[in-house]
Amino acid sequence: MDAQLYLGVFGNEDDIVNATLATNSAGYTIHDVYTPYAVHGLEKAMGLKSSRLTWACLAFAAAGLLLGVFAQFWIGSIDWPLNVGGKPFNSLPAYLPVIFELTVLVGGLGVVFSMLVRTELYPGKSVWLPDSGVTNDRFVIAVEQRDAAFDPDAVQRLWQQFNLIEAKSPAEVAG
Repeated sequence: MDAQLYLGVFGNEDDIVNATLATNSAGYTIHDVYTPYAVHGLEKAMGLKSSRLTWACLAFAAAGLLLGVFAQFWIGSIDWPLNVGGKPFNSLPAYLPVIFELTVLVGGLGVVFSMLVRTELYPGKSVWLPDSGVTNDRFVIAVEQRDAAFDPDAVQRLWQQFNLIEAKSPAEVAG
């Protein structure tokens, strides 16, 4: 981890959402917010943009659709045409189930692999937890200390109004 982080630990989701909103409004750079479960409204409080993963899903689904159409037309009309009951070689209604399944399969697998690559999740990656309670009942906000002008006391005073349980400096985080 390259950034120097200052952490604030909170006890419930309302406090973390309000503290995140206040921290973002005060102009501090939020590295991340760690929660034991998904918290509604947190992405808006952090000022995050909407995900582009939906566009990746659309692109992969379109590739699956084209693959299904092309493969079936190639196999059924050009490579291995079979006359089955006098039906045309390129009968689209017969191809729809496979086209649908390939669209869903390629779209789903593509978006999963895109997410894994984007978030750098891979087998054997070491895990960093900012606080041991973050997997159970604690909510942690991590603020980046970008320069010497960063005042931890001011951040701690800002967080005190939102029932701050504990504040940790970078030295405490590493240990």
